[in-house]
Amino acid sequence: MTLVSMKGPIFAVFLLAAWPLHADITPTGLRAAADYAKAKRGARLLVIQRGKTLLDQGGGAFKIYSGTKGFWGVAALAAQEDGLLDLDERVSASLPEWSEGKKMAITVRQLLNFTSGVPEVYALHNDGWADRDAHAIKQPLAGTPGGAFIYGPAAWQVFHEVLKRKLATHDETPTHYLERRVLRTLGLGKQRYLADRTGNPMLATGFVMSAPQWAKMGRLMLGGGAPVVHGNFGEVRRGSGMNPMFALGFWSNRLAGSGGHEVDPEEELELKWYRQNWRGTCLSLAAPSDLLACVGSGGQRLYAVPSLELLVVRQGQISKFSDREFLGKLFGAR
Repeated sequence: MTLVSMKGPIFAVFLLAAWPLHADITPTGLRAAADYAKAKRGARLLVIQRGKTLLDQGGGAFKIYSGTKGFWGVAALAAQEDGLLDLDERVSASLPEWSEGKKMAITVRQLLNFTSGVPEVYALHNDGWADRDAHAIKQPLAGTPGGAFIYGPAAWQVFHEVLKRKLATHDETPTHYLERRVLRTLGLGKQRYLADRTGNPMLATGFVMSAPQWAKMGRLMLGGGAPVVHGNFGEVRRGSGMNPMFALGFWSNRLAGSGGHEVDPEEELELKWYRQNWRGTCLSLAAPSDLLACVGSGGQRLYAVPSLELLVVRQGQISKFSDREFLGKLFGAR
């Protein structure tokens, strides 16, 4: 280990004496990516390949914002594996409130992929709600089901209500199911749920984690869902016709090798949903196409590249962070 003193706090940097063979990142690329991450108000960067720590700088725990979604997405996959639900079943089968009109045909997958037509309702992020689920359920559709990508907390609160009603017959809440089936299996404990007065957790955001803690999700991503799910983790790479990059809380780089063009999710999401363009998009042309990411506001990132057994956690203060810039530097293209 080498302690490097820079202007500001001292941070530890761990570099292996022998760089892993056949790695598609180099010490130069890693340094460039680390410099970029730090310049964008970065406070923690952890890079692990084949179980070896290549770089670990900074410390502390941070809000991971929308990185929270990935844990609930894995809970949905676990629920499918356990026979509690099917991603392609109709939401109306669980919610009689949706038994007519365009809502009747919406599926669970469409809720989790933000293609249900449910509006964003960003006010659900605020404190003081009596029942977020009930408010989300009664919202009129803003878009045609299957015909628009509308990113916001409301659709996932509807999913929470679906899961809550299914689990009620098992005398279990979604939060307890998440803890039992996902968090404990990953070696994690209870989280910051931002629950409303009814007890419904906020599915879109809330968790606070250190880089090593978030890296446990990264290992699941590298392992194809293991040890939590076994066989259906490929669902997170499917995307949708409205956004090929996003599924069940995860962002995929799958079109990088198929003529895709780069887009930074946070930048695109600043636009109104009807002005966003996700057609043929990917995170980075420089990165492998099997890269998966969890994207949290202001530059909170978890990247996993199974083909390289590579795991990267980047955390810091809210900033204008670019995935294409960071990944381009990491993989030596910028």
